[in-house]
Amino acid sequence: MSNILDTIDSVQDFKKIELKQYSQLAEEIRLLLIKTTSSNGGHLAPNLGVVELTMALHKAFNCPSDKIVWDVGHQAYIHKILTGRREQFGTLRQYGGLSGFPKREESASDAFNTGHSGTSISAALGIALARDINKENFHSLAVIGDGSFTNGMVYEALNQAGHSDTNLIVVLNDNAMSISPNVGALAEYFARIRTTPRYSKLKHDVEQLVRRIPTIGESVAHYAERVKDALKFIVMPGMFFEEMGFTYFGPIDGHNIQQMLDVFQNVKTVGGPILVHVVTQKGRGYFPAETKADKFHGVGPFKVSTGEAIKDPEAPESYTNVFADILVDVADERDDVVAITAAMRDGTGLSKFARKYPERFFDVGIAEAHAVTLGAGIAAGGLRPVISIYSSFLQRAYDNVVHDVCLQKLPVIFVLDRAGIVGDDGPTHHGVFDLSYLRHIPNLVVMSPKDEQELRSMFKSAFSYNCPVAIRYPRGSGVGVDCEQPLENIELGASERLRSGGDVALIPIGAMCNPAFLAAEKLADCNKIEATVLNARFVKPLDEQALHALCEKFEHIVTLEDNVLQGGFGSAVLEFINEHHYATKVLRLGWPDCFIEQGPRELMLEKYGLAVDGIVESVSKFIK
Repeated sequence: MSNILDTIDSVQDFKKIELKQYSQLAEEIRLLLIKTTSSNGGHLAPNLGVVELTMALHKAFNCPSDKIVWDVGHQAYIHKILTGRREQFGTLRQYGGLSGFPKREESASDAFNTGHSGTSISAALGIALARDINKENFHSLAVIGDGSFTNGMVYEALNQAGHSDTNLIVVLNDNAMSISPNVGALAEYFARIRTTPRYSKLKHDVEQLVRRIPTIGESVAHYAERVKDALKFIVMPGMFFEEMGFTYFGPIDGHNIQQMLDVFQNVKTVGGPILVHVVTQKGRGYFPAETKADKFHGVGPFKVSTGEAIKDPEAPESYTNVFADILVDVADERDDVVAITAAMRDGTGLSKFARKYPERFFDVGIAEAHAVTLGAGIAAGGLRPVISIYSSFLQRAYDNVVHDVCLQKLPVIFVLDRAGIVGDDGPTHHGVFDLSYLRHIPNLVVMSPKDEQELRSMFKSAFSYNCPVAIRYPRGSGVGVDCEQPLENIELGASERLRSGGDVALIPIGAMCNPAFLAAEKLADCNKIEATVLNARFVKPLDEQALHALCEKFEHIVTLEDNVLQGGFGSAVLEFINEHHYATKVLRLGWPDCFIEQGPRELMLEKYGLAVDGIVESVSKFIK
């Protein structure tokens, strides 16, 4: 049997494929998805679930003339394959390769860059409104999963779209939430009659005829409308969307291409905002992903035969797991500890806590702003909430951090996983801005551990500060220190000297401590430069006593951070030096003023001079 997928180098090639070949093509696409993600990692289960849906969309619509916005975008792999990127697909999420998310710079078929959830309807509506103003003629679509419907921005967009009455198609990919149980013959029947143009015309003609009846026409029509609405609330799914101003179609089988084609072809003739409800199976076609869709939502390399993750047995424990353990240890001692996550129970290490203390655990869905203010309310109620969230996701709740937590000085502890460069997920997920957007907020303590044991000590110590605290740490394994040692009670703002030397002072924060220390050793061995290394620990408050001592002793100070240089830790040190009128020269090492591309963390550190050799070179040039 010939491989159909090998013949598809563009969306035009795909449109030439006969419908009877779609089943084989879907199977070939799934095999390619499994093969590539088993090697590169990526979002497997979401893509396995939308193979037929993506095929139907590209058959019914004309991309790139028609604009498709993929919410989050982690389910757009098939879209990439069908729009001319099949041969490049093996480079997915690799340095210099295809992005794991839609990217306008990558293809004209990617209408909008995405990476975080809940944005698609707003973006697709904006594209539609621009189309109307420009008097253009194309379809604008948003493809959004049911999980994203926990994000408040979705409802803001639905409200605006329903009010605007512009032509917009929202495709709801329902793979878990079961918005409506009415999946079956009755629902398919309603979907068929509602997608038939004759139905809309007949409905309009009958309404007009009734209204022309002398004297009683308007009241009869009004009564009929009320009866119809009451019946629709009982037997018709999707009435919520109808009330929001959308014409609702579905639910329809998201793996039945012919049914979806019938619906998509017909909705193109219907005006105004439309919502097509498609039911799919997450992880479809690969048994491990079907049975454990949450585990295969985002994966690293794995064995195709078993689905077992490929891990380095010698790798140290991850920061996430270390946090998971210390959280439970503290909760064992304190019954006022509450944990909150925004749909990332496993990713942020809260599963262990949730199993042991379910009554003190809250997963709010993809609603980061709500998570923060919920935590503020819990703190105002006298408890100690711990909000565990990815660094890049907390950006979405900045106002809530400022207004609802810090302004009131509520003792909320933010635990920011995936801080700094995260690797293959790229610029939408790099957590390189948190030091900059947090350190200027009054009342907030910001700190970052040098290793796993210091993370444990920082978390335990945070409860004694009685104020808002943010602890940030990187993705992946720690440095391999012994985590069985007694915990240190870290004094607020206190730094730690790791090495003494008389030529230059290196002040790293967090994940940059280990490379800074190794660089100092190499500077001594190879360049005869002796460096003092001070683990800052705190970005806010700074250890001013230690900084005074360094500025009085050293002519050269180097700051190192896994954060952008603008407004980060190095900027805080510069501000201190300026405020106290020191003549000390400062070299700041961190991420430059650009969005850092995807690629392995180690490669990015080397490329931007933040690995050991790059630090040695920069310091040597600086002091000479």
